[in-house]
Amino acid sequence: MSKLNPNPGSPEIVHRRSQRVIVGVAINVLSEGTQSEKAFQETTQTLVVNAHGALIALAAKVHQGQLLRLKNRATQEQQLCKVMHLGQSSGELTQVGIEFETPSPNFWRIAFPPDDWVVPDQVPAGQESKSNSGR
Repeated sequence: MSKLNPNPGSPEIVHRRSQRVIVGVAINVLSEGTQSEKAFQETTQTLVVNAHGALIALAAKVHQGQLLRLKNRATQEQQLCKVMHLGQSSGELTQVGIEFETPSPNFWRIAFPPDDWVVPDQVPAGQESKSNSGR
């Protein structure tokens, strides 16, 4: 994520790698636990998702840089991720920004994902024949 502030004294403009989508996806969050961290499993949902991760609400105490495993409860697919941001707390829940170890736009199963979620190497079926049609 790069930050750009073209005018000193003006609000900061933040450029993101992929557009955010506000959607609640049911997930399980699992930690492996280490000698200094207690392992946990928590059922929650996303607050915001993008192709590179999500903002989730957790009751478990986590720290920046901690590795977690997300499991999409609808598909049972799992994705390794890292805690990148600890945000606001509300009651017993803290907003936690997580980032996938590898971008995974299809993990969320969004029916109409934003255009910037397409991985550049992916060419939709039938597109290669259109681009080579000699037009």
